[in-house]
Amino acid sequence: MVFDGYDLIVYGTVQSSLITETGWGLNKATAGTIGSMAFLGMMIGAIFAGRMADSWGRRRTILGCAVVFSIFTVLCAFAPNAAVFGVMRLLAGIGLGGLVPSANALVAELVPTKWRSTIATLMMSGVPIGGSIAALVGIQLIPAFGWQSMFLVAVLALVIVVPLGLKYLPETLTPVSAADKAAGQGPAKAAGKGRAVREPSGFSSLLRAPYLGVSLLFALATIATLFAWYGLGTWLPNLMQLAGYNLGSALTFTLALNLGAVAGSVITAWAGTRFGPIPTAIAAAAVAAGALVVLVTGPPVTVVYLMLVLAGVGTHGTQCLIIAAVASHYPGHLRGTALGWALGTGRIGAVVAPQVGGLLLAAGMGVNSNFIAFAGAAAIAAVLLAAVGLKLKSKISTSHSPTGASNV
Repeated sequence: MVFDGYDLIVYGTVQSSLITETGWGLNKATAGTIGSMAFLGMMIGAIFAGRMADSWGRRRTILGCAVVFSIFTVLCAFAPNAAVFGVMRLLAGIGLGGLVPSANALVAELVPTKWRSTIATLMMSGVPIGGSIAALVGIQLIPAFGWQSMFLVAVLALVIVVPLGLKYLPETLTPVSAADKAAGQGPAKAAGKGRAVREPSGFSSLLRAPYLGVSLLFALATIATLFAWYGLGTWLPNLMQLAGYNLGSALTFTLALNLGAVAGSVITAWAGTRFGPIPTAIAAAAVAAGALVVLVTGPPVTVVYLMLVLAGVGTHGTQCLIIAAVASHYPGHLRGTALGWALGTGRIGAVVAPQVGGLLLAAGMGVNSNFIAFAGAAAIAAVLLAAVGLKLKSKISTSHSPTGASNV
């Protein structure tokens, strides 16, 4: 998760350098498109890795994705032009995108149900920790060694995370991969359909009753949340430079956003356990929307820092809680697929956000247009999550069947 967060912020830290120093002919709009390539890869990786994790096992999927991410991120440092750089970011994103749903599915299976929301949310604090590291490292490395050094850091995933994962990471506790290999049957063994038992863990199961409505709402809420979170992560350093701050100050604002997200992980972990992930997510999304609206008013620097902390708390906290809710509301044989579906389709927001931010700036609409767009996305997320809450409450109150529908 730390590397996920690092990758979110790393492009924002080098974006100005890519525009002004590389000679690649990038402008704000094309830089936004390049920024979207990694998120497009994450969308592809999340969708398919979630399915793979349900079929092949979490451990194998996680380690394979870590290797892919590390290799192609390092190769970004040696890209000779914008096209190759964009392709490397796309391929790195595919690896990184597969890590999040696979890791969340594994964690959901390793901890008791009572602590699932708390542990999943705390694990996701690795994302803003990684973003904070990217901001801190960028302040030192970029002036001294150039933008390329920021991508070389990803070699640590290959030499540290993968060996440790091979030694210590347990395999999934669900019987999907193990039973599949041993007897050709998965968790739906009772269905007695041989090879067809794989079907219940596929996307078709998510997109029909009783899961269809909630699956669509979770996906739309994730799209809106990731639009706000990844849009801020990609454009904030550049936005603050356009507002008149130097690179060091701009990265300090990014650090405030990510430290707020770290705090948000802890706060929402506690609140999600106490009040439930959906009600807490609604409140977190509303906080993020309000904080970003305040930034539009041009407040003093101290207030800017505070609002960015609250924006970090709200945007990242909302995403953590959505993940916790998805992990809790689907049965084990669908968990990885459901997380991959929500996070994979949700990456549409991550793909679109950098482009929208760049187009708004290229159109001369100013820094505030970005903050308004991201605030609007957070507000939409709050509304969609309220709809999720109503639907879940309706399901619980009307369903008395033991088939599992009441869990959704």
